[in-house]
Amino acid sequence: MNTPVPSAPSVAAATLEASAADLATLSLREALALLDEQLDGRVHLSGDPDWDDARAAWNLDVDQRPAVVVTARSTEDLVRTVGFGARYGLAVAPQGTGHNAGPLAADNGLADAILLRTHELRGVEIDARRRTARVEAGALWGDVVAAAAPHGLAALAGSSHDVGVVGYTLGGGVSWLARTHGLAANQVLAVEIVTADGRHRRIDEEHDSELFWAVRGGGGDFGVVTALEFRLFPITEVVAGMLLWPVERADEVATAWADWTNTVPDAVQSVVRIMHLPPLPELPPFLSGRSVVIVEAVVLDSPARADELLAPLRALAPELDTVHPQAPAELLALHMDPPGPVPGRGDGMMLRELPAAAVRAFVDAVGAGSGTALFTTEIRHLGGAVEPDAAVQRSAELGLPVPGATAGFEANYLVFAGAMAMPGADEAIARSLGRLFSKIEPWRAPEEYLNFAEQRRDAAQFFGGRLARLRALKRAVDPTRVIRSNHPVG
Repeated sequence: MNTPVPSAPSVAAATLEASAADLATLSLREALALLDEQLDGRVHLSGDPDWDDARAAWNLDVDQRPAVVVTARSTEDLVRTVGFGARYGLAVAPQGTGHNAGPLAADNGLADAILLRTHELRGVEIDARRRTARVEAGALWGDVVAAAAPHGLAALAGSSHDVGVVGYTLGGGVSWLARTHGLAANQVLAVEIVTADGRHRRIDEEHDSELFWAVRGGGGDFGVVTALEFRLFPITEVVAGMLLWPVERADEVATAWADWTNTVPDAVQSVVRIMHLPPLPELPPFLSGRSVVIVEAVVLDSPARADELLAPLRALAPELDTVHPQAPAELLALHMDPPGPVPGRGDGMMLRELPAAAVRAFVDAVGAGSGTALFTTEIRHLGGAVEPDAAVQRSAELGLPVPGATAGFEANYLVFAGAMAMPGADEAIARSLGRLFSKIEPWRAPEEYLNFAEQRRDAAQFFGGRLARLRALKRAVDPTRVIRSNHPVG
């Protein structure tokens, strides 16, 4: 069972109060030394032997240069660090894995901040009777999937084992089961959070409901999340895999896929992607050094029904077909994301629709003979339970909390493009990204997906008419802007 945290300040706050007078007489460096003694984790300063490791993001191309790094090993460490930052005029930027860290590090945006690393807090508790999980701030989707699977339960997980649960969920969370079950943020039942005033509280639909609304899809600008509690699903098998063709067939395949997405039920989630792969020994032979077009699909239905639904794509005679019944845990490998940190550049865009002209523009930008520097470019099918109205209706039917700041998307497709950041490739990558997004711009949706925005954006692009409400809450809970996120509300 989960242990609720009190809504009053935690025990750590009392420690901070007791030492406040001492801290007030110390220089920053002296105070940091005292903080280091109080933490279960540790303080890292520039010049320390482990400084570069401590400040590294998952994307090794991102150069994070904070004033200080704190590696937390307990919830009390998180509370102490927020209080310290507020007292010394330092922003506090919580970070688990460091995915999507580029916007935070841009223009040395961490120079006056404590980078608060939560990656060592990876506890996961499964309540099989209630079909819920409670996960700590640094938990990865691999941790959750492994813990839930023995109970016959599945989560709305990210596409890779090492994606952080908290950051992914605060940004919305588009999983392989999204068209059936909606965004991961809509499954959150409670949040444990440290706000800028040093209070550690548990919030839900009945307690601090406005803050609860904001953190579910509104990003990490409102506090340091110490734990999430969310619903799991009784799913023991899906039908999933990839279909692969040479890149020269990209126009034909992508056009057929786009038409197919207009016919499939919400039980089908899929992606079409064009990949230009270098000849690397760690890649399987069918990918190494090749350019290919791939459709990845997940069907929440019987194998026979999946075969029926996939027949139009299989009629194109893929050279490789890996679709098979499998446990939900296998979905963490379906997208073939890198197994660990890599240097990369990329960005995303949402599309209202995907007519034939949009498919041609996509293939022209990144297909055979395009000269693109992009390693992978994909279009994900949305719709279904990802539509805002459908999300609200589903929550009401299931007795779930009303959806939060990002209930869903007024877009039917989600594009992401990425490249390996190799020496001397910056200009080519920038040109390739610019060419792709300019070509598909006519079909751009009015809002963007926070988790796929690797560059800085105006907050209105994420939240539209909800932005004023989010900004009012930010002023109320963090008037001095102690908490800093990769995509601030402004």
